[in-house]
Amino acid sequence: MQEASPRGTYLVISKALRKGIAEGELTGPLPSEADLMRSYGVARNTIRRALKVLEAEGALESAPGIGWRVAREGDRRSLAERMADLISEDSLAIGDTYPSEAMLCERFDVSRTAVRRVLANMEGTGLLATVHGKGRTVRALPPAPGRS
Repeated sequence: MQEASPRGTYLVISKALRKGIAEGELTGPLPSEADLMRSYGVARNTIRRALKVLEAEGALESAPGIGWRVAREGDRRSLAERMADLISEDSLAIGDTYPSEAMLCERFDVSRTAVRRVLANMEGTGLLATVHGKGRTVRALPPAPGRS
């Protein structure tokens, strides 16, 4: 960037990225952080702050194995929320087989690493159980939205 901004350089960059998203110039995966650093002539921390602003607004999402990408229209839930909600969306009951990792990767268009991370968390919180030879099964139903 040529001149410093009184608002903060990261806010100027987030504004530019937001405009690119709104105008359809940025779709899908964003350039790498290194490429953004070169484009704007700033440090990685400045780029990360700008990206975090847009993530908080729901305009961007971090996708493990992919980097940052423009958030899909409509569904702004995290992967963990979408995978937990799958239990009720697919009318799964306690003891039913939960979809395989491959099916989850395809359904949510994410990496196996991201799916495995959420599955481990779901097992840790008691929503799922792994049964040798059968895969994962529903162990408990997630709380209804708005209830703790």
